[in-house]
Amino acid sequence: MPAAAEALLKRLAWDDLDLAFLRRLVEMARDEDLAGLGLRERPRVTGDRSTASLPAAPRQGSADLVARDALTVCGLPLIPVILAAYGGGARVQPCVKDGRGVKAGDVLATLTGDPRSLLAAERVILNFIQRLSGIATQTHRYAEALGQGRTRLLDTRKTTPGYRMLEKYAVACGGGWNHRLGLFDRVMLKDNHLALIGFADEEIPGSKSQNSKNRAPASSPLAAAVARAKKAAPDLPVEVEVDRIDQIPPVLAAGADVILLDNFTPAQIKRAVALIGGRAFTEASGGITLKTLPRFAELGLDFISTGALVHQSVWVDIGLDWRA
Repeated sequence: MPAAAEALLKRLAWDDLDLAFLRRLVEMARDEDLAGLGLRERPRVTGDRSTASLPAAPRQGSADLVARDALTVCGLPLIPVILAAYGGGARVQPCVKDGRGVKAGDVLATLTGDPRSLLAAERVILNFIQRLSGIATQTHRYAEALGQGRTRLLDTRKTTPGYRMLEKYAVACGGGWNHRLGLFDRVMLKDNHLALIGFADEEIPGSKSQNSKNRAPASSPLAAAVARAKKAAPDLPVEVEVDRIDQIPPVLAAGADVILLDNFTPAQIKRAVALIGGRAFTEASGGITLKTLPRFAELGLDFISTGALVHQSVWVDIGLDWRA
């Protein structure tokens, strides 16, 4: 992929995440479990009532975090943050790194410390790790289906509120790429933006003519919108979503950086990529599944984006097994 295209995307690393925010997120998860956070009327007695009902526990215990299925690991650096939120000085020793594939039965990490703290934190640890590893595992499947060609697999803004950066980090661990971390880092003119400026249903004069397919009317609302966006945000790439071939010429004429081909068939994408001719980066999205993804791999696209990496992922099976 050209170096210029690489500037449009990244792979979030753990060090890119805000540790203070993650602590707050973990504390919310802890307080949901221990104190009914989110309820209008909170419980009068809080804490881990199950563990408190047991006889005196030993001062130290240990347990292994074990993969029940083959999966791609994600979220292990979050475990120390979770353990710290419960106190007691519990520790974790990772056995693998995030992004690694493991098989059923492999130990991901060993936790050691006060058994009361470990038991209280168990469900929150598993909730985070199973969710994030599920996204990483799903992304790995998609990346494998796409193959090693020039086209990059991208995520979207279809993420769980409050968990966006963690979920995008999980996509990166699975072999995908991150773009559009939020509304702040790219100008993206989508179908509703085009409807707002009255372009969505506009026909381009001469667009069906082979001789005039690259010519756009100077008064095109879409061309004007792209020009305004480039002037208003010169530091950001400008991307435009199109759902018809005849919308492409004014986008090119206005100098858009990326053209998003929404719900195009492979045949339509092939035509669109030829029409664009390298004058803008190309991204395909909409209706692309794990089964159909390989059909899009050899069309000359720069990017394929899909929200399915997150919203169609499922939690993977990971357990916490106490050592005898």
